[in-house]
Amino acid sequence: MRPVQVGVLGGGSWGTTVAALAAANGPTTLWARNRDVAREVDERHTNARYLEDRSLPDPLRATSDLAEVAGGADVLVVGVPSHGLRAVLEQAAPHVRPWIPVLSLAKGLEPGTRMRATQVIAECLPGHPVGLLAGPNLAREVLDGFAAAAVVATPDDAVARSLQPLFASSRFRVYRNQDLLGSELGGVLKNVIAIASGMADGLDVGDNTRAMVITRGLAEITRLGEAMGAQPRTFAGLTGLGDLMATCMSSLSRNRRVGEQLARGKTIEEVVEGMNQVAEGVKSARTVVELATEHGVEMPIAAEVDAVVNEGRSAREAYRGLGRPTAESELHEVA
Repeated sequence: MRPVQVGVLGGGSWGTTVAALAAANGPTTLWARNRDVAREVDERHTNARYLEDRSLPDPLRATSDLAEVAGGADVLVVGVPSHGLRAVLEQAAPHVRPWIPVLSLAKGLEPGTRMRATQVIAECLPGHPVGLLAGPNLAREVLDGFAAAAVVATPDDAVARSLQPLFASSRFRVYRNQDLLGSELGGVLKNVIAIASGMADGLDVGDNTRAMVITRGLAEITRLGEAMGAQPRTFAGLTGLGDLMATCMSSLSRNRRVGEQLARGKTIEEVVEGMNQVAEGVKSARTVVELATEHGVEMPIAAEVDAVVNEGRSAREAYRGLGRPTAESELHEVA
């Protein structure tokens, strides 16, 4: 049997890193929209724009030809930000062979439709097994060889079992989870809480406060996830608590950095303009609050982040706002 050909769409930091993981196990081709990025990955085995001087595996190929990657893939991995996902999939769809599995790397919601990335994939590529690869994964640390883990989430456990070996290594463990909804929501919702955590750092309010925000943020995530039909246990795992901790605590986290800069007086426009990568929490904050309202779930931390990002409230005002609710039992519905 011929080796499984993995195609990865998206030449950003995490798309490139996942392509590097797959290339260590078999033939892998990365699609990058930017021709210069594709050429650099293919010829120099680096992606300096997103990953500085870190080396990529020599066998990894890259191209800016979307049809080539989509048409040649036995497994398609989609690492395009949520706001551009549908357009890329619509271009790729005529070239994707029937029935091949498609894995999402995105941790955001589509603007307007509020659909999760796997829902967009299922709509654009009907008939394909759809799943998610996610976890507490900071791209640069993974490429530096630090131990890490992720989850392949898909309702079909047999599909998940077949996909695990494509990305696993001695330093990168890949687990399985059939709760696709919960696994995906964890990645979406934690970005909003990470902005709040970053604001705590920027305001220098102390580790106690940051720990409170992270912990109560997890409670908000779990409440909304359960109301939407996810399994509560999922949020205690790698795609829930694990991803939340990494994103809230690491200096490499884009969403945490957004919150930190907002707390230091920059406007959201100035923060976004100064970044060369997408911070999904900025785009997701309003949608998360809307979903919480629809499902009758209290999410005061997410609401304060939304007010800062979309309504001009200052980070200091947001933290004063978090002090208003009366504390109930820790397991009470209100944070």
